[in-house]
Amino acid sequence: MAHPRITFPKPSAADFYNTARKRVHEYFKTNNIKIHANSQMVVKTIFMLSLYFVPYVLMVAGVVTNFWAILLMWVLMGVGMAGIGLSVMHDANHGAYSRKKKVNDYIGKVIWLIGGSAVNWKIQHNVLHHSYTNVDEFDEDIDPVSILRFSPHAELKKIHRMQHWYAWFLYGLMTLLWATFKDFNQLNRYKREDLIKTQSRSYKSLMTELIIVKIAYYAFIIAIPMLTLPVAWYWVIVFFLAMHFVAGLILAMIFQPAHVMPYTEFPLPDDQGNMENKWAIHQLLTTVNFAPKSRVFSWYVGGLNFQIEHHLFPNICHVHYKKISKIVRETATEFNLPYYSEPTFFAALSQHMKFLKKLGRA
Repeated sequence: MAHPRITFPKPSAADFYNTARKRVHEYFKTNNIKIHANSQMVVKTIFMLSLYFVPYVLMVAGVVTNFWAILLMWVLMGVGMAGIGLSVMHDANHGAYSRKKKVNDYIGKVIWLIGGSAVNWKIQHNVLHHSYTNVDEFDEDIDPVSILRFSPHAELKKIHRMQHWYAWFLYGLMTLLWATFKDFNQLNRYKREDLIKTQSRSYKSLMTELIIVKIAYYAFIIAIPMLTLPVAWYWVIVFFLAMHFVAGLILAMIFQPAHVMPYTEFPLPDDQGNMENKWAIHQLLTTVNFAPKSRVFSWYVGGLNFQIEHHLFPNICHVHYKKISKIVRETATEFNLPYYSEPTFFAALSQHMKFLKKLGRA
């Protein structure tokens, strides 16, 4: 990393974040509600896992044998994979699913079943993205492959002029990269950057775990279908790629418009690593909500259309975001701070695409 450790100004007792946090705490206390998962969340967990595993069982058990029906099963698995990532694994790895750490750890490991690494995810997402949102060279979410430019501070290349068109295809490759070589590259990089210590694990144990998990995953997702499905082996590879493309595209379309937008900021620290704004204000300046009135959409994406609430209160289960969003919005207005929100999902995607075009030409 090019900069020293980043430092945000310390909050005061009566500033925006402490006021909002106090009011949110009062909401839960007054209504006698726990901040973690409720019965609605348990039902959702069962649904998302079923959406991923039931199609798989129907195929390998020989219940579904038609070629196009098999393809549909893999597509449904892709939708389920994204649903698990958005609505189940995400909360658990933030410690928001349960008040018990072991429960969060066990549920968080469902990322293994979809080809990912829980530890790598926690470092990239919890440690880097949530701490340093939209900060160039720290937030890996805005530091993708070189043919994509997500930050005005990143190097501009000629190919970026077309990124608002080809980015969508690359988004579909996101989970496939996780499932193949990205996890290994990340783990080695996090070792060099001394970030593994944030997870209280050794590099050797993590690499051993990663190798075992990957072998088990490919046996489950490739080898068994090749041995049981009534199609040629190469079609299993095609179906596998289709599943990951569906999942990757869904996940990217939720996460990218939450931060890479025309009006979000991309602040940089000074030479001493000091940021201008307090951490909570930084989150408001770099984060966007969308489709706040769409209940079905919000249900599927794990409340991550309320991205502001998620960034400010990542330890609260997403089933509560809609309720506390009113508190956060009113508090932001009271402190004369922005609260960015797009009325619909497609409006957010449109703004994101416009910004990709601008970043490719600025």
